[in-house]
Amino acid sequence: MTSPSTEPKAHSHGLGEIPFSKLATHGSFDVNDFPVPNGREEEWRFTPLRRLKGLHNGKAVADGTDKVEVDAPEGVTVETVGRDDERLGTAGFPADRVTAQAYSSFEQATVVTVAQGAVPERPVTIDREARGGTRFDQFVIEVKPLAEVVVVLNQTGTGVRAGSVDVHVGEGARLTLISLQDWDNDAVDVSQHNAQVAKDATFKSIVITLGGDLVRLSPKVAYKGRGANAELHGLYFTGDGQHHEHRSLIDHNVSNTRSRVEYKGALSGKGAHGVWIGDVIIGEGTTGTDSYEHNRNLQLTDDTRVDSVPNLEIFTGEVEGAGHASASGRLDDIHLFYLRSRGIPEDEARRLVIRGYFLELVGRIPVEGLREEIMAKVERKLAEHE
Repeated sequence: MTSPSTEPKAHSHGLGEIPFSKLATHGSFDVNDFPVPNGREEEWRFTPLRRLKGLHNGKAVADGTDKVEVDAPEGVTVETVGRDDERLGTAGFPADRVTAQAYSSFEQATVVTVAQGAVPERPVTIDREARGGTRFDQFVIEVKPLAEVVVVLNQTGTGVRAGSVDVHVGEGARLTLISLQDWDNDAVDVSQHNAQVAKDATFKSIVITLGGDLVRLSPKVAYKGRGANAELHGLYFTGDGQHHEHRSLIDHNVSNTRSRVEYKGALSGKGAHGVWIGDVIIGEGTTGTDSYEHNRNLQLTDDTRVDSVPNLEIFTGEVEGAGHASASGRLDDIHLFYLRSRGIPEDEARRLVIRGYFLELVGRIPVEGLREEIMAKVERKLAEHE
């Protein structure tokens, strides 16, 4: 499939044109439409390019293998398709050179379709194990109107990976997509999640990033009808030398749409680097938009780095609500003192505070066993860095 590139369009009013949106980047399926990044570009300035293993400059060669297993309950179909499938590339354009390279290089894609009105009795589970080398992948999740489903994408193993997850949420449908990045410590993962949310539909993304040497994940949402709702939640625990970068973009291109973005991170160990970029655009001529985003980070040791940048562009005066917030800092000494004054050792008190910090977000996961598994992984990682 070949699609033309697209550029962000200027907004206009009675006094002339408003400048191009600074948050909306051009997109293209053609890797040649993107220059090789040098690290000085705004979208790449936080990413250590030398650790991308050639993904950004065309030197990466597709020689890896994955084991992908899908557990699909009744009402869900799973297909492996070739590059010519018309459903591919319809949720959004690649926004950078790496994801464009992935689109031009993949050989097969996995398509998961939830039938209209279906409410599967258990989650759809996609287990993806990377078995070394470099691989480019595409996943499509299509939820037909009035269906309700939870999809869990569990990613493990080693290697260099890049690709996209395209999501279509039909009218009145509800999708919760849980993406777990539990890669081995030497893995590299650059991916873009594109979601199209239709009228009166709800899309909830929950991103859990724990593993990998470098993970750069970019969730992007656009709306196709009024009453559409999107919630992006994220948890990351970044340890020694790890780089975890999350870059969300929500484009309120339709009136009467809602979004909430909440990401929480903890960092511990030498060279741990967390990046969160939250972009929200409220388009010209829209009314009734309700949007809020925030990011919080706990720096558990002194030798960590956090870059947290919320951005909001509004091209209309008819907004229901819009705001953003960001905060990074150390553990609250008052909370630790309270627990220690009641005879709880300092190490255990720290674990309790961090568990409470993440618990609200983990509690949004509608799968009990998965909630327990993620908290156990967080606590194991914390123990490694104490």
